[in-house]
Amino acid sequence: MGETDTDAADRFDASIPNTKLEKSTSGLWSRYRKLPRNVFAISLVSLLNDTSSEIIYPLLPAFLFLTLGASPAVVGLIEGAAESVSSLLKLFSGYFSDRRGRRKVFVVFGYSLANLIRPLLAFATSWYQVFAIRLTDRVGKGVRSAPRDALIADTVSPEERGLAFGFHRAMDHAGAVIGPLIGFLLLSLFAANQNSPSALDYTRVFLMASVPAIAAVLVVIFFVREPKKDVTLALPRARPNLSLRGFDGNFKRFLIIIALFTLSNSSDAFLLLRAQTLGFSVTTIMLLWAMLHMSKVVSSLVGGDLSDRLGRRRLIVSGWILYAAVYIGFAFVTNAVSVWALFLVYGMYFGLAEGAEKALVADLVKPEQRGTAYGLYNLAFGITVLPASLLMGALWTLWGPATAFLVGGSLGGAAAVLMLLLVKAPAQNQPA
Repeated sequence: MGETDTDAADRFDASIPNTKLEKSTSGLWSRYRKLPRNVFAISLVSLLNDTSSEIIYPLLPAFLFLTLGASPAVVGLIEGAAESVSSLLKLFSGYFSDRRGRRKVFVVFGYSLANLIRPLLAFATSWYQVFAIRLTDRVGKGVRSAPRDALIADTVSPEERGLAFGFHRAMDHAGAVIGPLIGFLLLSLFAANQNSPSALDYTRVFLMASVPAIAAVLVVIFFVREPKKDVTLALPRARPNLSLRGFDGNFKRFLIIIALFTLSNSSDAFLLLRAQTLGFSVTTIMLLWAMLHMSKVVSSLVGGDLSDRLGRRRLIVSGWILYAAVYIGFAFVTNAVSVWALFLVYGMYFGLAEGAEKALVADLVKPEQRGTAYGLYNLAFGITVLPASLLMGALWTLWGPATAFLVGGSLGGAAAVLMLLLVKAPAQNQPA
């Protein structure tokens, strides 16, 4: 029998010498130290940005509901609209960064807009104002995300892409560990003699979040650089096209499968709700949330390196299968120990898949298409986020959490199989 495309792709995935897998932990850290300074600068910006954002984000629903009197429907409207706008803008910002041949201007504008507007939540007196601030914050995210990912891909060699994206995701998740802990400590300090936080307490916490926000803006302005030799200018430039017509079938299949997987990937709020139904207190849930992000940090550092060694597709499929197993586990979980274990493993899924997905985008497209490709990737990921949460909520309401998590796990497992069968590993890496 002749060799199939999938067989050839697997042969390429396995073509990296096995001796690389035998490197010690010190060898891994040595590889991280050799990453370009630009990767460290961009990652530091993400850490500071997420620290600021995650000081505020866990408190925002309670602030809206208890202090401003907003209904749960309003909370859903604010977050759903904000994420939808962000997803759409990621496509356009990536496209225009290809057109200009420059990424940094979009990255600077996006981080500056988000981090300068976010602390204004301290002065919000109605949910309308919160809505406007959150929308502007997510506009900033939409503008910066695709050009930032393309900038990372432009900065490193093909052999370092997984490592670079894994490190970046680890730093991003580290901010998501630090932020909630700072917010919890500040709120505990300000509201020490009260049964519940007051509007003034929220104001103080939101203002304190401006410190890492301003630091993030300063780092992105003064330390993030365009690559000395911009690949989009060094190559013969075809005009980028804001459509799928310039991309091959392999990349298109990848986007469709990403959208399918995201349909299974509902809001993490449902995981926290599941823990709450099993008797977890609010304080314990905050610790559970911090542990989840710590698991993401560690696994992202390891996963990015493994994707360079074992192949992106293998890591993505492994991560998605792990995700499906975790969701099925949440369908049947009955005790606290199992919940802690499932959250720990859930963080590992992010470490295996997130960085590998972003590195694979760069592998599958031409260098001059990277900005647009990352915009399309983020769009495919974003357009099914809201339907995923709506589906999860409907299934939970009608048939209970077990059915909801089983359907989510089944969709995630199906997407993993399709990724393995339909997406080919690249025959060769694109030049950097």
